[in-house]
Amino acid sequence: MTPTALLSAPGIRNKGSDSSEIMPKKTKVFLIDDHPLVREWLATLLNRQSDFLVCGEASNGAEAIQLMTTVKPDVAIVDISLEGGSGIELIKGIKAADPNVAMVVLSMHDESLYAERALRAGAKGYVMKREATKKIIPAIRRVLEGKLFVSDKFLTTIAERLVEWNVSPGSPVAQLSDREMEVFQMIGQGMETRQIAESMHVHFKTVQAFAARIKKKLMVNNATELVREAVLWHVTSGGIADKAKEPGE
Repeated sequence: MTPTALLSAPGIRNKGSDSSEIMPKKTKVFLIDDHPLVREWLATLLNRQSDFLVCGEASNGAEAIQLMTTVKPDVAIVDISLEGGSGIELIKGIKAADPNVAMVVLSMHDESLYAERALRAGAKGYVMKREATKKIIPAIRRVLEGKLFVSDKFLTTIAERLVEWNVSPGSPVAQLSDREMEVFQMIGQGMETRQIAESMHVHFKTVQAFAARIKKKLMVNNATELVREAVLWHVTSGGIADKAKEPGE
């Protein structure tokens, strides 16, 4: 599926020599996910809608930014976990490049940890992949209206936090900054310090500094314990188990 092919749908249909029908403008949607089957499933689902057109897709952040400057989508569907990069940082990059693009996160990760980060970064909606079949289309329509789309559960959590403002986060991982979370996630994926530095385009000592702050916040004593905690989090948060599930399950 190429952006050129996807954008070939006509905007005007001629009905005869004396008349023409102006077709409604379709909302252009761009897909960013590192799993081809997920992108294919999403494209099929969205293109069935009379007012949506998947205008392009990408498997990583660099490819996404490059293609989006050409196809100029109205909406981007962004996965949080991208190979070799962070979906949160990508959201920030897309917002900086084109503030008019509405973004909806579609993630296997529970919203209790990532939804707030995604919204702060610039996304307008957050949908769990297991609920995508029912919720992704309503989410897109809602963010196009300039509104937020999150679950009732997350709204309740935010409301409770506002009422009980002194309640500490439930998980120590929630204390990590976005960049620290990016490092922690890549450690959990088995990446080494230099690999993480290359992926983040920073010096390896910067990654070491991030790791030191993570260890302090998570109250672990050494690198071995940090790796164990990161791998455990990666597994229990769905980083491995949910990869094997079909889209929308």
